[in-house]
Parts: sequence; structure tokens; C-alpha cells
Amino acid sequence: MFEKADAMLNLSNLKVDIEGSRILNGISLSVAAGELVCLVGRNGAGKTTTFRTIMGYRRPRSGDIAFEGVNLAKMPTWQIAQSGIGFSPEESEVYSDLTVAENIELSTWTRPTGGAAAARIEEAYAVFPKLRQYLARGGAQLSGGERKMVSIARALTLDPKLLLLDEPFEGLSPAIIPSIAEGVASIRAMGKGVLIAESNVHHIPDYADRIYVLERGEVMFSGTLSEAYRHRDVMRVIAGKIEVAS
Repeated sequence: MFEKADAMLNLSNLKVDIEGSRILNGISLSVAAGELVCLVGRNGAGKTTTFRTIMGYRRPRSGDIAFEGVNLAKMPTWQIAQSGIGFSPEESEVYSDLTVAENIELSTWTRPTGGAAAARIEEAYAVFPKLRQYLARGGAQLSGGERKMVSIARALTLDPKLLLLDEPFEGLSPAIIPSIAEGVASIRAMGKGVLIAESNVHHIPDYADRIYVLERGEVMFSGTLSEAYRHRDVMRVIAGKIEVAS
């Protein structure tokens, strides 16, 4: 399962129930510093539940969520964020009554770190330079791709060690996807760990270190993207979910 002793994040046999139904059935995965790891699966496979459980929005029935050796399973969400995990949700959740600049600045006081606020903000704009054009624009005036950039940039100004990006390419214009992919590559190059949830295998950046394919709450495959393309059962699942929005 590519478990790594030096990983910053390790999920071990994680099980999660929602309203009496088993959603995650013993998944294990790991992400190390400077890695891009992708969790791939169709709608309902458990990707978003995995992210929400890591962030403390849901509590596991059993299993461990270890971040830098500390078990997060019973921590409140604010404390998990304070520990150094940034989260960009699928819906982006940009504040419509705040400007782009104000949205991005929020995380600098949410999690004070050794990094100066101005430097953290500048780093976010270096990842997504297009946002400099929209600093005074309100969140409600942004396109889907622009909201996604703001959401990721806001998570980045938290100064996290690990970023969770839920469906960063979903529903975006093909013209904007390369900008998001380049931004993710820049974040990875900073030495941060990145875990992406993705429904469409064709959106997975070719520089991904490995993928985990999730099916009905279980990891059915872990390995490289090229290995996945050679795996018949994995491709059957992937082919099925390409047609389904996550």
C-alpha cells in the first residue's frame, strides 16, 4: 500500500460510518513532504468523506489518522488546521462579500506561524499570478476557475505543511486547468505534501507521485499512474467514473 515510515500523513485502516452506512471501509494511505498523491474514485466512493474525516468534520468509527506522528482522530477542526493542514473544498467556499485580497489574507491570522503574513500572501500570488489582476474584485464576481484559485491560495496562506485539494479541476474550463495544475506543481516544489481527490483520471497531473483508487470505500489499487493504466480492473473503474461527476 506504499505506506511510508517518513510520511507526514498516514491513514491506517480508517473506517467511517454515516447514518448507519459504512462509507470508508478500512482505507490506508500516506503522503510525505514534497509528494503529490491523488485519491481517485467515482461519485460516492468516499473521497470527500476521507478529506472531511482528516479535517475533523467527521469522526472515524475506527482506525488512525496520524499527522507527523500525532493522532488527529479526536481533534477539533480548528486544531487540525493549526497543526498545519490546509483544505480547499470542492465547492471552493470563497466568501462572496469579501474581495480576493481579503479572502486570501484570512488564513494568515487564522494560523500564526514564523512566516510573515506579507511573505505568505506574496507566495500565494506567485503560485497564481493571475489573481493579482483581481485583488479588489468581490468573491461573487469570480468565475469557477478564479474561485478555485482563490480557495487554494487561501489554504496556502495558512502556511501549511500539507494541502488537501478536493476536486481542484472539477467543472473547470479546459483553458484554466493548466493554470491550476501549474500552481499545484509549484506548491509541491515548495516541499509541501499535496493530497488531491479526483474523479477524472485525465485530470491527474503527470507528475503525481502515486495514486490510490477508491471503490466503495476501499482502496482497490495503489501505485503510479502509468501502472494504473496497465491494470485492467482499475481501468474498468476509472472508465466508469469518467462519466460521473464527483
